[in-house]
Amino acid sequence: MSLQIVKAVTCSALLALLAACASVQATDTTHYGTNPQAQAFIDRMVTAHDFNRQQLVDLFAQAERRDDILELMSKPAEKKLRWFEYRKIFLTQSRIDGGVAFWHDHADILADTAREFGVDAQIIVAIIGVETRYGSNTGRHRVLDALSTLAFDYPPRAQFFTGELEQYLLLAREEQIDLTATTGSYAGAMGYGQFIPSSYREYAVDFDADGKRDLWNSPRDIIGSVANYFRAHGWEAGQPVAVPAQVATGNIQAVLDQGYKPHSTLGELRKDGVTPDRKLPADLQAALIQYDQENGPEYWLGFKNFYVITRYNHSPLYAMAVYQLSEEIRTAHEQQP
Repeated sequence: MSLQIVKAVTCSALLALLAACASVQATDTTHYGTNPQAQAFIDRMVTAHDFNRQQLVDLFAQAERRDDILELMSKPAEKKLRWFEYRKIFLTQSRIDGGVAFWHDHADILADTAREFGVDAQIIVAIIGVETRYGSNTGRHRVLDALSTLAFDYPPRAQFFTGELEQYLLLAREEQIDLTATTGSYAGAMGYGQFIPSSYREYAVDFDADGKRDLWNSPRDIIGSVANYFRAHGWEAGQPVAVPAQVATGNIQAVLDQGYKPHSTLGELRKDGVTPDRKLPADLQAALIQYDQENGPEYWLGFKNFYVITRYNHSPLYAMAVYQLSEEIRTAHEQQP
């Protein structure tokens, strides 16, 4: 063999070796098989919950770092939507019609749920409509990837998402969930109602009594679990959620600054110049909330049930969208033959 051929072979081998090393390095940066934080997490899961170490090592070798998820979590917040802009996203005819159809298809389950959990059907339907358009969009991100990425590569909320990753592995073991196939939101929320793993474990119910809590394929489990979440947070069936209010001219900022958790009786709020648009008991607790319309602010009084909706998503915009959508769905449902 000539020296030139030897050199060529050696160079080829060296290039192949460098390429292989680069490939390994790229794999290490995009998967979590050798990630130190993932290894520490595996140690804890083995010690605290008796998981099989090798199975977890193999699992996290398949977990992918998702830069698109980090971008979604880290990018600067877009312009804060005002109420009239936010409302247009959810108060659409297609979402109302979808809610009526969902109610029609699952009327018996919703009736059973109302009796069992004491939660109004219209609220359950509206929540599922706002979260996933009645199950048509439950999320396209693999939950294992989403939670691993946020636990190991998103320091601002690493502690929270490490906890959710732990809950996800426990949940998967309990409910026989396929860890490598299950999809959800970019933050790891799952199913029709978009439960994060800790909420899934705490609030999901086996309402169809088949031995499994399935928030993707069992309408009884899906509807019952949303209702159970609301019951656990204090929902009161048949009680008011929110009503428009009139405010006297003057400084009401001090009332608004007290937040959206009910803090004063209607009698006390009247003394501050706040009047509901309908007759209600003077001892009913409420909070004053301002919403921006195109032609100026409008005011609403939110009651306990309104605050309960914010336990699902800590936003008064979200809660009002759910409430108003629920009212539109109820009205349309009642008008059907």
